[in-house]
Amino acid sequence: MDEVQPAVSAPGRERAGGEDSPPRRRPTIGDVARAAGVSPSTASRALTGQGYAAAPVKARVLAAADRLGYVPDEFARSLKRRTNRLVGVVISDLRNQFYADLAAGIEQVLCAAGYQMVLVNDDGDTDRELAGVRTLLAMRVPGTIVTPLSPEAAALLTTQGVHVVEVDRQMAHDRCDAVLVDSEHGARMATAHLLELGHRRIAFVIDELEWTTGVGRLAGYQQALRDHEVGFDPELVVRVGFGEGSAAAATAALLAAHPEVTAVFAANNLMAEAVWQELRRGGRRVPDDISLVAFDDLPWMTMVQPGVSAVSQPVVDMGARAAELLLARLSGELRGEPRTVWLEPRFERRGSTRPLAS
Repeated sequence: MDEVQPAVSAPGRERAGGEDSPPRRRPTIGDVARAAGVSPSTASRALTGQGYAAAPVKARVLAAADRLGYVPDEFARSLKRRTNRLVGVVISDLRNQFYADLAAGIEQVLCAAGYQMVLVNDDGDTDRELAGVRTLLAMRVPGTIVTPLSPEAAALLTTQGVHVVEVDRQMAHDRCDAVLVDSEHGARMATAHLLELGHRRIAFVIDELEWTTGVGRLAGYQQALRDHEVGFDPELVVRVGFGEGSAAAATAALLAAHPEVTAVFAANNLMAEAVWQELRRGGRRVPDDISLVAFDDLPWMTMVQPGVSAVSQPVVDMGARAAELLLARLSGELRGEPRTVWLEPRFERRGSTRPLAS
C-alpha cells in the first residue's frame, strides 16, 4: 500500500480551508466537460436533457458534475434564453401573519408551476418598496406580485415590460391586474353586527386612510350606520400612527373622552391586538363592559377568552389567485385590459360581542 504523504503548503500560503486560502472558483460547464472527456456542448446536452447524449456519456458527465460540485447558473441561462423562472413578491410586513399567509398562498402556486419566489419586505416604506422593485428589475423577473404602497411601484415595473398583479390593495387601476377582498362589504357586516345588537356609539380604530383597504373599511362602517339610521360621529373615528403603542394610547384617549362608547371596531389585526390589550390593561371586560370586532381573523383571536368576532379574509386563496393571474399573463393565456378579481370576506361571530344592556 502506498504511503500517504502529508500535504505541503505553498510558501507564504495556508493550506486549503485556512484563513489565507483564496475562495474556491465555482466550477463551470467547461470544467465538467474536461473532467468527463467530452465537449462543452455535449456536457450541456447531458446536463440539461435538451438534445441527444448517449447514456454512457450522460452518466459520465453527471458523475463529473457531482464530483466537482457543479451547479448550473440558472440566472445566466435565463438571460441566454431570454426567460426567467423567478417571480418577485413585494409585501409590507413579514412580521404580520396576514402577509406571511399571503406569501404562502403565492408560493404554493408558483412552486407547482416551476417558478421560484423572490421575496422583498418593504416594511411599509415607499423608498424601500421602490428599492426592492429596482432590485427585481436588475434580476430581470418577468412578473411581480405587490402589496402596493403607492402607484409608483407598478408604474416602474410595467414600463419595463414586467407583468404586475397588485394584491390586497390597488393603487395602479389602469396599469395592472389586481386581486382584492371586498373591504367595504366586510366592514359593513362587522358594523351591522354591532348595530343589530343595539350598539349605537361604535368607535372605529384604523391606522391608515390612504390605501384602498382603509378607505373601503371606513366606507363600510359609514354605510352600516346609514342603513340603521344612526348618525356618523367623526370623533369616534380614531386614526392612529404606525408607531408601536400608538393604537393602545389612542384607544385609551378615546374611551376617556367618550365613556359612552359601548363597542369598538378595529380595522385590522394589528389594531385589534392593540385595542384588546388596552381594554384589558384598563380593566374593561369584553364583552360585559364593551364589545369588540376586528377586520382580519388571525389564530390568536380564537385562542383568547372570549374569542374575538372578526371579518375573515381568504388570505391564502388571495395569494394563490394572484399567482394564478400572473402566470396566466406570463403564458399568454390571459391578454387584454387589466382585470380585478374580487374575493368575498365572511364574518365570524365569537364571544367578544353581546347585546347592549338595556
